[in-house]
Amino acid sequence: MNLMTSLFAFALTNPGSEKTLKEEVAASQKGWRPGYQRRGFVMFKAPSELQPLSYRSLEAPPACARRLCLSLGKAASREEAAALAGGAPVHHLRLTNGRMECLEPLPAAAPAIGDTVGTVVELRPEEFWAGVHRHAALLSPDPGGTSGILLPEGVPSRAWLKLEEAIRFFDLRFTPRDVVVELGCAPGGVIFALLQRGLSVIGVDPARLAPMVLTAAVPAVPDPSHPAPWVFHCRKPAALVSKRDLAMRATWFMSDMNQSPDVAIKECGRFIKMCPAIRSALITLKLTDLSQITDKPRWLAALRDMGFRTTRLQQLSVHHRELALLGLDR
Repeated sequence: MNLMTSLFAFALTNPGSEKTLKEEVAASQKGWRPGYQRRGFVMFKAPSELQPLSYRSLEAPPACARRLCLSLGKAASREEAAALAGGAPVHHLRLTNGRMECLEPLPAAAPAIGDTVGTVVELRPEEFWAGVHRHAALLSPDPGGTSGILLPEGVPSRAWLKLEEAIRFFDLRFTPRDVVVELGCAPGGVIFALLQRGLSVIGVDPARLAPMVLTAAVPAVPDPSHPAPWVFHCRKPAALVSKRDLAMRATWFMSDMNQSPDVAIKECGRFIKMCPAIRSALITLKLTDLSQITDKPRWLAALRDMGFRTTRLQQLSVHHRELALLGLDR
């Protein structure tokens, strides 16, 4: 598999994002040419037979691709397609009503960095496509990049699901000493997920929080000796938050504000200036149209200018006109 090459690659994307995916690939100037397409599935061809695609070609995948594979070709059965993967572990998926359905339980253990993983996609009876990719950091370990996490009853908002999906996709790690500042926190879906993980939160939003997340409420940001988890609700618009409100405690910046991407990213930079201890950021970018993804280079450059050494933009399976912008290792 070390010398694996193919003239084709295929991407799995959210239904309705196919056009945006092709525009994103075209803007990357890799020379890939779009080809066969079904809802949620897009094939690309290498620039020429003299420039086949390889595992290296799959590095830095498009934001709209939840899974990007070297194509091994089409088969008439699931078993025949799986055989094309040459013995690599295989994820089996089926296109159902425009969405990818996983045909097996999630793997018990995530693949290790560098492992070869196969993907078999059933687009319709007797049409199966096989592909392979190498697992890498910030790639979902799950079939088709979909965790299958469902929104539990009673949680304050769908923001819980978006955060849990991002944690699973990117394999995000936290420590008990982490403190998250979240903008646009009401009614508290993200806060609830973080409290469940034992993390403390400074929630910024003038609107009310759900009672279930206020069980750990404190009247002000406590000193480091205070046991975690706790939540301090800063009932202000993000633009009015001051250094005093943060008490220099935040290590993570998160935002799910109903603001433009530029405003959300600008606020990230402002909060970093107020709290230099922030080392990581996860920003939900709310788009009026998916065509805004052409601003991807500018968004990633803005995070790098803030000092984040690792950056990634990704559309998750739970997203509609949203993207997850991640910055790590500041």
